[in-house]
Amino acid sequence: MLNRLHAILLTSVLALPLAVGPARAGAGEELAPFKMIRSLQYVQDSVVLGDHSAIEMQRFMLGAIDKRLRAVEQSVFRDPRNVDAALVYVMSGGNPDTLDYLADRDIEGNFDSRVTEALRQYLSGKGALIVETLYKAAPEYKNARIGPYLFLILGNATSQQNPLAAMKYYDWARLTAPGTIIEEAALRRSVFLAAKANDPDKGFRYALSYARRYLTSPYASQFADVFVELAVEHFDEAAEQKISEVLAFMDQPRQREVYLRVARRAAIGGNQALARLASQRAEGLAEEGTSQSQVLASFYEGLAAVPSEDVFAAAEAINAIPDEKLSPRDRALRDAAKAIADAVVQLPQDESSAQASVPTPDGIAAEEGQAVSEETGSGTSPFGETAEASGKQGDGGKARAGKVPPTDPAFDGFLTNGRSKIAEIDALLKEEGL
Repeated sequence: MLNRLHAILLTSVLALPLAVGPARAGAGEELAPFKMIRSLQYVQDSVVLGDHSAIEMQRFMLGAIDKRLRAVEQSVFRDPRNVDAALVYVMSGGNPDTLDYLADRDIEGNFDSRVTEALRQYLSGKGALIVETLYKAAPEYKNARIGPYLFLILGNATSQQNPLAAMKYYDWARLTAPGTIIEEAALRRSVFLAAKANDPDKGFRYALSYARRYLTSPYASQFADVFVELAVEHFDEAAEQKISEVLAFMDQPRQREVYLRVARRAAIGGNQALARLASQRAEGLAEEGTSQSQVLASFYEGLAAVPSEDVFAAAEAINAIPDEKLSPRDRALRDAAKAIADAVVQLPQDESSAQASVPTPDGIAAEEGQAVSEETGSGTSPFGETAEASGKQGDGGKARAGKVPPTDPAFDGFLTNGRSKIAEIDALLKEEGL
């Protein structure tokens, strides 16, 4: 495979002087754009199949094709293969200005204005505006060279508004272009959309297909991110088996990394069972001498145990981890977990009734309203009064508030201390972007 790739690239490179210097070469010596695009496609497909050494050649070829497309005579585009080549170029990461350049000079109508206008809008960041136009035009190109590219872009444009429709477009794109960068992108994005559409079964099927083919892709880290989200959000006994099937295609270090990501995400989300399971799996996959992985696995397992009956042991385990073993984000998580554990195990401090200030009934009502407002986020709740309503009560409000029994000052102090701890934790996590 590598020998064939090198031969193709060598042919392309040798032909480039003829391509970029048409003034010195005859018409028969010029390299047609569609031939250069074939080489580009082969290079891009080789990259997602694991040949990362071809990435620099991909960049070089994109620049060379750009110069070639701008240098050719317009008569070249009477050949539909060269029109397709120009469109594939811009849909493969090429210069979008080149599409404007070619479309504006197309006086013979060689380019489909519906497609070129849709691509110009999409490449300028206005993907939502092209859905209707491309929806009507794309079926005409189902069996054309640009068909898989158009359906991939149509899926991208509709993914926010209609994930189910987008997955169908991705399915068509990948099934008509197997083993290519098109299939890699379609599978990777379908995993995310399946999780978003609450269809975990389909998401795990897409993930399994991706793991079988494209784990050596430079975009595999993006797949790992969406796979972790899928695993955490839809974890159960059936999902555990499917997760194991996907991870079976990975080597041991990658499996350990994914389990650590799942453990961290589950610990933050409060899924104790999953955080413990993933931490134990990651720890079991740690090789001798890889103490960092073992430390992280123990750390995430300790995080999951903080809200449980093992809070004392969890607090001791978390406190024993030195700072240098954790990243800045994990140190923030540790500090937050320590604050929570301290708040859980701390005994209420006794205060004399003379020193404690007993809240007035109106103050209690306002505090309850504030708690409701903070919890709902909108300031309104069908089950209680808002803080604003409590603050604006007249005599009737005071009469109702007078029926509220006084509370224990020590208990009030404990609640106040707990709220301050939670506020500190929220601020800490916000600083770390969690």
